[in-house]
Amino acid sequence: MITEEQLKYPIGQYSHEGEITQEQLEVWLQQLEELPGKLREAVAGLEDWQLDTPYREGGWTIRQVVHHLADSHMNSFTRFKLAITENGPTIRPYDEKKWAELVDSRTAPIEWSLDWLDILHRRWCMLLRSLTTEQLHRTFFHPDSVEWFRLDWNIGMYAWHGSHHAAHITELCRRMNW
Repeated sequence: MITEEQLKYPIGQYSHEGEITQEQLEVWLQQLEELPGKLREAVAGLEDWQLDTPYREGGWTIRQVVHHLADSHMNSFTRFKLAITENGPTIRPYDEKKWAELVDSRTAPIEWSLDWLDILHRRWCMLLRSLTTEQLHRTFFHPDSVEWFRLDWNIGMYAWHGSHHAAHITELCRRMNW
């Protein structure tokens, strides 16, 4: 039997302790580059009724998850650019749960966000691969968690984030035999 924790975190929660090596960064960047294709594979052939199925009770639908990834990664791209060009900026949080309930997140074709993620991840990864060690160590402040985040650590967070939500979709499809 699958636990609620496994449904929420099918690949576990993000965690990275210690030094972030160039090899680790490369793994994360590869995951970010591959996410749009993996997400397309995960949703290939799904019909609207399947896209409108929550990945767990009380969770978002597959459609909302796809749109959330586009929204979230767009916000992260902006946060990276702010941290690179400003000295320790305070980022602007957003209420992802309320965004997921907006009409576009609930009803728009997923192709729109899949196309957006293709382009966004190409630009984002191009930018990330150009960063110096000094730039990778730059930080931004998140007022909701009252924490400073270093960019290299945040690359790992978003590599995990994409894989985490893709697994919500693939695990639901596996459980439903779709």
